[in-house]
Amino acid sequence: PGHATVTLSKIGTFHLNYHRPLPNGKITQVILKKQKTSDWTVSVNVKYDADYPEKPSVDSIDPENTVGIDLGITKFIHDSTGRAILPLDEDEDRERIEKRHRAISRKEYESKNWNKARKRLSKAYARLTNRWDDFYEKLAHDYTLVNDAVFLEDLDVAGLLQQKGHSRNISSMSWRRAIQAFQRQGAKNGCHVILVPPEGTTKRCSKCGVETEKPLWIREHYCPACGFTTDRDMNSALEVKRLGLEKLGVEFEWSDLG
Repeated sequence: PGHATVTLSKIGTFHLNYHRPLPNGKITQVILKKQKTSDWTVSVNVKYDADYPEKPSVDSIDPENTVGIDLGITKFIHDSTGRAILPLDEDEDRERIEKRHRAISRKEYESKNWNKARKRLSKAYARLTNRWDDFYEKLAHDYTLVNDAVFLEDLDVAGLLQQKGHSRNISSMSWRRAIQAFQRQGAKNGCHVILVPPEGTTKRCSKCGVETEKPLWIREHYCPACGFTTDRDMNSALEVKRLGLEKLGVEFEWSDLG
């Protein structure tokens, strides 16, 4: 990061570290905010013509240069090429957070030491959030840089959080933030990012379309109608790709999915 100063009328001058230099353009908004960690952040919105590559035309897209992605808990990503990516290891961060929760519980409420402990706890949460955001951006950059189109499920995270037993894991994944990272990186890298309905992607056979009930503990997809067998998450990723290609309007054969 670099160093700069920002002068705001009626407030004064701030010294700050910036993540990237401002592009040449018109500053439309400056937002000054005090975080729970007691750190101050300055967000500068700039209107400018971004020099992003154009997304390929639909007619020119080869299905082999596209990918369907199934988002999950045990495996954060399982894509239609068979690539699986585990979620971040949160153990160290969660241990730090729990330790600081215990520390704040032993302090007198709103005392000087309590406020110090609260700031330390906020920083522990912020560190974990920043790790996830960095994970999302790098992952999205990797996928959108090498593909003409990326297909993702338009997950109803709010509804999923109401499920018993998985709310903490689902909250940790923050799939909506991940999807937004893919959309940002897709715009920067000239890649179509298409969201498809998530309903039925786990049950439906990507080869013939027949739906089969699968309890969570069944990790293999077997279609009684056409006999297609594969990993459960792989089938979901293939189905996401099939839906995405149809929505984008790319012609394909079933053999183009995998």
